[in-house]
Amino acid sequence: MAANALQYFVVYKPYGVLSQFTTEEGKLGLGSLYKFPKAVYPVGRLDEDSEGLIIITNDKHLTTLVLSPKHEKTKTYWCLVEGTPDAAALAKLEKGLVLSDKGQLYKTKVSKAKLLDPAPEIPERNPPVNYTKTPQHSWLELRITEGKNRQVRKMTAAVGHPTLRLIRVGIENLKLVSFEPGAVQQLFPNKIYALLNLKKE
Repeated sequence: MAANALQYFVVYKPYGVLSQFTTEEGKLGLGSLYKFPKAVYPVGRLDEDSEGLIIITNDKHLTTLVLSPKHEKTKTYWCLVEGTPDAAALAKLEKGLVLSDKGQLYKTKVSKAKLLDPAPEIPERNPPVNYTKTPQHSWLELRITEGKNRQVRKMTAAVGHPTLRLIRVGIENLKLVSFEPGAVQQLFPNKIYALLNLKKE
């Protein structure tokens, strides 16, 4: 493969792994999961305590399109939350909430929220959630078109259901194929552009 060839990887970032390649202060980075080629980089990020889909590529055009707010790409999250949100809480999530980001208030855009019943069959997190402390919990699917700092966690907390575990499972039609933390899948350009509903240059 040519050194300057465009490459695309879909990664399940595990809990506790940083959204960067290098280790920092004893915390592992994405480079600990796979021997990625040089010059690739993550498209966006997930917090250390969040899991799930991260795209890794050297395609600057794709990165710009995915991250640009004007394109409003839909990100799908599965959230394990305290308690069980009722219809009113789900309606508030969908309609929009006033939150704070770095001291600035903003209202979240319209989203889609629903309970996942039955709960998804996925591997337990390592370390596991403290179910003794939070015996009442449920899974929620939240689909948003923005990605402000810790937005999903702030949204669920604002309706009285703090997030215990957060997994990004999709961006547009690009989904996690494997729910095994650390899994890496390589895709061809046409495939990933189609799944992300993007147009190539």
